[in-house]
Amino acid sequence: MRVERGALDGVLLFIPTQHHDDRGFFTRTFDAALAREHGLDPAAFIQDSQSRSRRGVIRALHGRGGQGEAKLVRCARGAVHDVLVDARPESPTFGRQMATVLDDETFAHLYVPRGLLHGYQALTDQADVCYRIDREHDPEEDIAVRYDDPDLAIAWPLPVSVISPRDLAAQSWARVRQRLLAPT
Repeated sequence: MRVERGALDGVLLFIPTQHHDDRGFFTRTFDAALAREHGLDPAAFIQDSQSRSRRGVIRALHGRGGQGEAKLVRCARGAVHDVLVDARPESPTFGRQMATVLDDETFAHLYVPRGLLHGYQALTDQADVCYRIDREHDPEEDIAVRYDDPDLAIAWPLPVSVISPRDLAAQSWARVRQRLLAPT
């Protein structure tokens, strides 16, 4: 498994080595020693979740306030266009975004540090996304920014097929940014 740094501060991409033969393939999907080597505490991840989406579905852009939430994200089936927005006011990459494709060919894992907004669009007929999360969910801490916010101008690759009512009601980046930058 190799590790690459993402375009946003603290983001890592873990890319497993696949071993193919006549039966198919084998790959390691998580390595605690490698996680520790790159500054992650493998024991901190307390919850695993999975979602399934159809082509064109966007699930975005979600994050947590308070202490935030770190996660490892991978696509176990199909492919997704994965997007991160840095919502950490103290970060050198605050307000910037990055995108990467996660799929069931490379099985790359995206490490999303606390304080980033995360979303994705399904690129295949079915896309299963798996999350390994380091905090219990607290709905009071949810942060959501509209997927089509003009200030972010995210280039989603496909026409949108479905958006949840929650995501349609999300706030603008300008409003969330103002709240994040307000003195406490």
